[in-house]
Parts: sequence; structure tokens; C-alpha cells
Amino acid sequence: MSEYASNPDHAPEWYVNIHAVEWKTPKPLQLGSQIAFRAKFLGRELAYVYEITDYIPDEILVMKTANGPFPMETIYTWQAIEENHTRMTLRNKGNPKGFNKVMSPLMEPMMRRANMKDLKKIKAILEK
Repeated sequence: MSEYASNPDHAPEWYVNIHAVEWKTPKPLQLGSQIAFRAKFLGRELAYVYEITDYIPDEILVMKTANGPFPMETIYTWQAIEENHTRMTLRNKGNPKGFNKVMSPLMEPMMRRANMKDLKKIKAILEK
């Protein structure tokens, strides 16, 4: 699971809102890698570049951005729960500014719902 999820090229397949990915640094994924994402959220087109700040295969992936609509951090963790079963967690943390800060109370539950959809979708893809 972690091999698939940690490959940014797969993001448009399982992230509901992401529709394009572009590597800004050479592959493979490693600390310092930069990846540009294009997404649609709340009817708005978003473009942002994540930098990989922590990566331990099969354990954790942390991506941060300082550009785009607001500074954001996305964390994936993987934990083996039994043979052939892995628990993946997906957490987004953001620090909205300006108009986005006003919308923050509405965005949090929407992000949580989007995360749950994303996790269900990746589970369905990998269980085929």
C-alpha cells in the first residue's frame, strides 16, 4: 500500500480533488523532492508545490508547502495490523490566510470528508 500511495504519479487515481501532478525535481521520491499538484476544492482551482520533509518507506511520508492558497502539511502513515493488512492514515494541516482563514471553520469538516473518500478509494483500488 505505501509504495502505491507514496508515489505522487498515482495521486490523481485515488485523490478525489487532485487531477494533475508534475515532478519539479528528479525521481525517485526522497527528502527534498518537490512535486507540483493541481486540484479543485470548493469549486476553486488550486496549484501548489509540496516538498518532501520526512520519508521512511512503509512508515511515514510528510509533505509541506509554503506556497499556494495557504501553507499546508500532509502526512501519510502506514501501520501493519496483520499479515496482508495495513492501516493508512491521512492527515492534512493548514494555516489559512486572508479569505481562506474566514472559511477555515467550513473547510476543516470538508477536508476530513475528502480524506475519508480518498482513503476509501485507495482501499478499493488496492483490493481489486
